[in-house]
Amino acid sequence: MSKTLFNMTMGLGIMVLAAQQVQAQSCAPRDEVITRLAETYGETRKSIGIARQGAVMEVFASDQSGSWTITVTLPDGMTCLVASGQSYEDMAEALPPNV
Repeated sequence: MSKTLFNMTMGLGIMVLAAQQVQAQSCAPRDEVITRLAETYGETRKSIGIARQGAVMEVFASDQSGSWTITVTLPDGMTCLVASGQSYEDMAEALPPNV
């Protein structure tokens, strides 16, 4: 289980770093991205985290459809789509103890 969590965390970190290299066609001002995710997909913010160089990573998901989107908002206010998919599940598992 901890290896799976580690792999997921590493994968997310790689996606966040990749988002900093995303071209303009998948980025837009944050308010436009949030509005589109809400109106088109019914997604709301489920989690948030701080990435490198002041970027903010957010996960949006729909409780009804199970769709999800990961975004990264850069310090200049531009939000880039990093990944999206289906079958989102909200989980509240305890983290493993530090070894």
